[in-house]
Amino acid sequence: MSFLDIQGILDVLPHRYPFLLVDRIESLTETQIVGIKNVTVNEPCFTGHFPDNPVFPGVLIVEALAQVAGVMVMHNMEDRKHKVVMLAKVEEAKFIRPVRPGDQMRLEITMVHLRPTRAKMTGIAIVDGQKVAEAALMCVLRDKRDQPGAEA
Repeated sequence: MSFLDIQGILDVLPHRYPFLLVDRIESLTETQIVGIKNVTVNEPCFTGHFPDNPVFPGVLIVEALAQVAGVMVMHNMEDRKHKVVMLAKVEEAKFIRPVRPGDQMRLEITMVHLRPTRAKMTGIAIVDGQKVAEAALMCVLRDKRDQPGAEA
């Protein structure tokens, strides 16, 4: 049983197809969260990355980690409909093994520190018990009304 199913994730994150990269949240505490991304051959990125040797792009692995981190930051926020969490910095990203169609990524995020307008976390992506990627992430929290194109 999951902590948040896809509908719960859609209630927390603004991302939608084809850029929603989290299928399920398995656990969530104040300092840790675990999400799942099922990688299928139908991912739009596989059309060009690479047609004869499909590899899930590292930048999308980092984005999936960041989305799980976003769920962690936004989940208990009372006014989350008026806020947006955005990836601000990626450090120490390492890609250890390729991720391919059929893989299920376990995305583990640990909070390093949380402030009112920013959070720093570490994340690892695991497939079949083996680490495939890791990164340190910083996210910033903004009021949606302060974003370009926001309604007045």
